[in-house]
Amino acid sequence: MPGLRRDRLLTLLLLGALLSADLYFHLWPQVQRQLRPRERPRGCPCTGRAAAASDPGTIVHNFSLAEPGTEPAGGSRSGSSSKLQALFAHPLYNVPEEPPLVGAEDSLLASQEALRYYRRKVARWNRRHKMYREQMNLTSLDPPLQLRLEASWVQFHLGINRHGLYSRSSPVVSKLLQDMRNFPTISADYSQDEKALLGACDCTQIVKPSGVHLKLVLRFSDFGKAMFKPMRQQRDEETPVDFFYFIDFQRHNAEIAAFHLDRILDFRRVPPTVGRLVNVTKEILEVTKNEILQSVFFVSPASNVCFFAKCPYMCKTEYAVCGNPHLLEGSLSAFLPSLNLAPRLSVPNPWIRSYTLAGKEEWEVNALYCDTVKQIYPYNSSQRLLNVIDMAIFDFLIGNMDRHHYEMFTKFGDDGFLIHLDNARGIKKKTLLHLQLLAQPDYRLSDVMRESLLEDQLSPVLTEPHLLALDRRLQTILRTVEGCIVAHGEQSVIADGPVEQSAPDSGRANLTS
Repeated sequence: MPGLRRDRLLTLLLLGALLSADLYFHLWPQVQRQLRPRERPRGCPCTGRAAAASDPGTIVHNFSLAEPGTEPAGGSRSGSSSKLQALFAHPLYNVPEEPPLVGAEDSLLASQEALRYYRRKVARWNRRHKMYREQMNLTSLDPPLQLRLEASWVQFHLGINRHGLYSRSSPVVSKLLQDMRNFPTISADYSQDEKALLGACDCTQIVKPSGVHLKLVLRFSDFGKAMFKPMRQQRDEETPVDFFYFIDFQRHNAEIAAFHLDRILDFRRVPPTVGRLVNVTKEILEVTKNEILQSVFFVSPASNVCFFAKCPYMCKTEYAVCGNPHLLEGSLSAFLPSLNLAPRLSVPNPWIRSYTLAGKEEWEVNALYCDTVKQIYPYNSSQRLLNVIDMAIFDFLIGNMDRHHYEMFTKFGDDGFLIHLDNARGIKKKTLLHLQLLAQPDYRLSDVMRESLLEDQLSPVLTEPHLLALDRRLQTILRTVEGCIVAHGEQSVIADGPVEQSAPDSGRANLTS
């Protein structure tokens, strides 16, 4: 009996010790933080220049060094459980667009011209589909397709303007994502660049002529189109350190994550992208009219339905993608308006990478390269260089080292936004403010990305190591900007208006060196 009493006493002492530790290490610090008055984050060297974080027009340097207990920019979230909702409710995401949209010249498409074009496309598709059924002796009770003006892809196209691919408050994007996820496919085909390369590519080349990712164009029952990129790698697979950036596979989940990150950064330059489980038999093989595409389907020894690219990417069946046995996950990126309606200019990136195993580009060996770029058109008199820097920041966050070109709508001229397609140096004040905000605990980039991606059918789209890598890369960007400000001064690094943005001799581009 005395032994049992001693055991009970020891158990009570142990439980008491655990409770005390919990009170001391967890509850008491929270009480202290609630009672502690607001103060500047410790270790910020910019006390002479920093202003109140609640002003969305004020730069706060070393924002990334805020401690977990400090208040975020714009105040607390008032107990909201959604960091994503809190982020989009922040003043930075509720400021008017500058310059304001004033008329038809600010919209990408003339609506009546676009609708006439789409009606002709639908009529042409119906004629070709009828001829195909007759040639193949197929019967179908399906009525001809009709163009619906309220279709989400039509409204998405009509909503593109000089500020971005969609507005912040647009409900069309959510509807478009839902439609791409759920609508049945009515056709599948290779993309135009793949068709141009079929039978003409050289499989001895180190660098393939059109990337290394098999992709298809899918058309849905509402006549909308999307680029389908199937899964080639598992989410937790890391690229071997010895791989060159032009050899690694693109990742379908990176395409999805890039769209969400672009929206969170308020760039709105990535076409809406969503994940989907596609039945490769019913939704690709049985609806395609392309005989070459039909010929690359086969059933694997594991009884899975697979297909591969004939030549442009990988020339062997070992590089096929396979369903399980029919379902295959992939990304779907909404198509932009036809080049016939909205011509685009493809421009080589001044900081293009070398595509040889041992070569280097001029910017890698010439310390004065950046100064030279700043003196030449169009980087000497417009926002183009600042937009390229936005693109570089975005690419660094997503780990894209292969941005050899960028595209722009020709209608908006030199100051138009850059379109960030194919996503598997001085800085705008607006961009820096968003980056600083996303480094705060209540709006942490990894947290809002995780929450945003929960809506996708393929969730979890990113693994935790990928999400945490976003936070680390964000810190690297902010430290680099801070170092440039210290070295060159705030006026030379941060662009804050049309006058500064047009200064050809500004030092703001030093970040790209």
